[in-house]
Amino acid sequence: MHPVPVHPTAPENADVTVTDPALVKRAVKAAALGNAMEWFDFGVYSYIAVTLGKVFFPSGNPTAQLLSTFGAFAAAFLVRPLGGMVFGPLGDRVGRQKVLALTMIMMAAGTFAIGLIPSYASIGVGAPLLLLAARLVQGFSTGGEYAGASTFIAEYAPDKRRGFLGSWLEFGTLAGYIGGAGLVTLMTALLSTEDLLSWGWRIPFLIAGPMGLIGLYLRMRLEETPAFAAELEKAESNRPKTPLREMITGQWRALLLCVGLVLVFNVTDYMLLSYMPSYLTSELKYDATHGLLVVLGVMVLMMAVQPFAGALTDRVGRRPVIAAGCAGFLVLSVPALLLIRQGSLVAVALGMGALGLLLVCFTAAMPAALPALFPTKVRYGSLSIGFNVSVSVFGGTTPLVVTALIGATGNMMMPAYYMMAAAVVGGVAVWFMAESAGRPLPGSAPAVEG
Repeated sequence: MHPVPVHPTAPENADVTVTDPALVKRAVKAAALGNAMEWFDFGVYSYIAVTLGKVFFPSGNPTAQLLSTFGAFAAAFLVRPLGGMVFGPLGDRVGRQKVLALTMIMMAAGTFAIGLIPSYASIGVGAPLLLLAARLVQGFSTGGEYAGASTFIAEYAPDKRRGFLGSWLEFGTLAGYIGGAGLVTLMTALLSTEDLLSWGWRIPFLIAGPMGLIGLYLRMRLEETPAFAAELEKAESNRPKTPLREMITGQWRALLLCVGLVLVFNVTDYMLLSYMPSYLTSELKYDATHGLLVVLGVMVLMMAVQPFAGALTDRVGRRPVIAAGCAGFLVLSVPALLLIRQGSLVAVALGMGALGLLLVCFTAAMPAALPALFPTKVRYGSLSIGFNVSVSVFGGTTPLVVTALIGATGNMMMPAYYMMAAAVVGGVAVWFMAESAGRPLPGSAPAVEG
């Protein structure tokens, strides 16, 4: 018999929050821009991974170079839970807006710093160590970014449009990734290999500085969310601060659901957007420029569908949409990868396009579904912890693990099997999660459009 989840609702006779459409639009823009900047960096790093391997990890073995580069990529994810444990509780204590401004500064500084690091040829082993340090700064700041941005939008949005408005957060993700990946693709086409290795690779990272200043300006102009403002009023009645331990032990069931949902969301996300460009070129010996353009095309397709899928989650619910994505990855991962391995441009585009449309089931639903797992007083902190633990252990390590599994087994179908396993875990989480579409956030008053 299907379990009937119990969804916490707002207190009886609670006041209704009337949202300001102009303020909601500004909040969505500011939150989405931060996510766009984060994924601009990921897009650049993933697409230029082979070049970075040659600059920072000289070796006669291209696979070893790629593993070293993705190792530095994964290292940033290992400190994300620490960032989540610092920024999440801080966001529940001093406010979402202040912490999101701080994470924006740190992200921009870390990315900009990578563009200034001398090569291995110039300073030897200091170069990869500095790269690792910059990645750790990025990872630490990112620990407070996604949970804060999704919480920010969710707490501003009216209940009946939370899915649609939340979907723009991942629209920003895709826009940033396309910007980063597109810039690398353009540079790869225009610059010689020598120019790309000597100075060209720095340009995308240096662009992060001005982008960060724009994002910081937008975030500093925002007010706190209505839900957090209501919590501040309670604090005046000597409401005790929520300790970190309570954010974990007091929310263990919601945290487990969060970890499972984020696992399927991020394993498939990083597989498609971070690992596949390298898989096409390094493992399948596919033409680099064509491979990059195919993935960019898939992301443009995802962007076009994203807002409509977000609106769909408001109409039919988050659970059916996420469940459809899990079922799709379970059934179609192997056929899609076989198409990709076939090698023709049409086959690769069809396989990647199918995986991209399945991924939209998660990118459209998760920004609204994940904040609804937790009550207002611990939402930022608990979501930061659950999200970042899952991303660190399963999502960010995906390129490294799959590259190592293919190297150990020689089985080129490993990416499909990995996505299928993630889909099973996600399906279990969906089974037990409560439906949140059209309902108030736990512990908050109903929110309606002004």
